[in-house]
Amino acid sequence: MEPIVKVTGLTKSFKHITAVQDLSFSVNEGDVYGFLGQNGAGKSTTIRMLATLIRPTQGSIEIFGRPLLTNRNEILRQVGAVIEKPDVYKYLSAYENLELFARLSGVKVSREKLMQQLDKVGLSHRAKDTVKTFSQGMKQRLGIAIALVHDPKLIILDEPTNGLDPQGIADIRNLVLHLSRDLKKTVIVSSHLLNEIEQVASRVLIIDKGRKIIEGNAADLFDPAQTIVELQTFDNVYAIQQLQLSAWSKHLQPQRDTAILIRLDRQQIPQLHRDLVDMDIQLLSLQPRHSLEDYFLQVTSGNQHVDTYSN
Repeated sequence: MEPIVKVTGLTKSFKHITAVQDLSFSVNEGDVYGFLGQNGAGKSTTIRMLATLIRPTQGSIEIFGRPLLTNRNEILRQVGAVIEKPDVYKYLSAYENLELFARLSGVKVSREKLMQQLDKVGLSHRAKDTVKTFSQGMKQRLGIAIALVHDPKLIILDEPTNGLDPQGIADIRNLVLHLSRDLKKTVIVSSHLLNEIEQVASRVLIIDKGRKIIEGNAADLFDPAQTIVELQTFDNVYAIQQLQLSAWSKHLQPQRDTAILIRLDRQQIPQLHRDLVDMDIQLLSLQPRHSLEDYFLQVTSGNQHVDTYSN
């Protein structure tokens, strides 16, 4: 099956700053695709390129099997997006906002259908209230209703829980799950909060400094039985060469500073240690890191260099 979104070698530079560098990933139909990284990692820049708000410096984007830049209007008719905070009219009611944006989109929608859209995001009871009376979480939900008004196949949400209280965060989380499970939408959702992505995503991409760190199924990445082992050796070049020639090559993660990272089941650690001895790799230290959160914080903090990797 062809992916709904296919990004290849995407790069975006602003004068002397490269915000996104050689980024490649794919989103399959039905995914809740978690786009995870610290603030400033390049998430919003990537999403703005997906929404054609800015043009890539190089690389390609295909959506629904067609190049985005040459099929922009046709593709965007099937895409709904909320980029940062939704831009709504605070002196209009929720219903009036939705009706206005439907007209601007060139979509003819009945009052019943608009009310159904508000109901999907839990706002039908506030349809007549002006947006200025809404909490930030309610504005976010209204923004998502606006993004859904033309019944898109793909929904893109950029940091939808930013600035929300715990109840607002829970509401958006439940809405994302509703869009996926009940409405059968494909959703790309970006966040700097690993815990939020863990609760909704079926697949996950972690980026840092505009570069891919790791991509994979959420069930595998968030498996509590898995751990990251950090190796310090006397000769990392030799160690990596030996590991790449061994059965451990598929477990290697992007190198961080002077550390070699291996992702494995905890029960495999004794065998790893024996194999390192057999390969004559001289260890300075071998330290398990017991969660993806710890790994995420390590590889997205500080000034480390991380190579592109996809599992």
